[in-house]
Amino acid sequence: MPASATEPPPPALIVHNAADIARALAPARPVTLLSPPGFALYAGCLWWQSLLAAACFDGPALLDCADAPGRALEALRLGLRGVILDPAAPAFARIATLADEFGATLLAAPPPALDLAGEIAPATLAAWLDAAKNPA
Repeated sequence: MPASATEPPPPALIVHNAADIARALAPARPVTLLSPPGFALYAGCLWWQSLLAAACFDGPALLDCADAPGRALEALRLGLRGVILDPAAPAFARIATLADEFGATLLAAPPPALDLAGEIAPATLAAWLDAAKNPA
């Protein structure tokens, strides 16, 4: 999730499936795609990678690996560029070192995000994107 020191990352949207990704990308504005909490544990790293590839999304994306360093390592080895791992997880420091070596982002907690599960009105999505871009 590269961003310059002066420019914050794009606003985050939690996506659960391909339809959510399509809704996230519909406004044609920069976004960070964020998996649901612990997504790597029940859906897997390869499925997340496949969702992103099917959408031809090459922007910032974060896979939540909860407290599973093995899943975080798998994500890094697959070439995923953004991982969330609980800092209390065993081997967090080692995963941080590897993320740095892979040129990936490792976060200890997810950023604030709008969850696209269920019905989200386009106006709600636009308001979230505007508010995240221009915080008060």
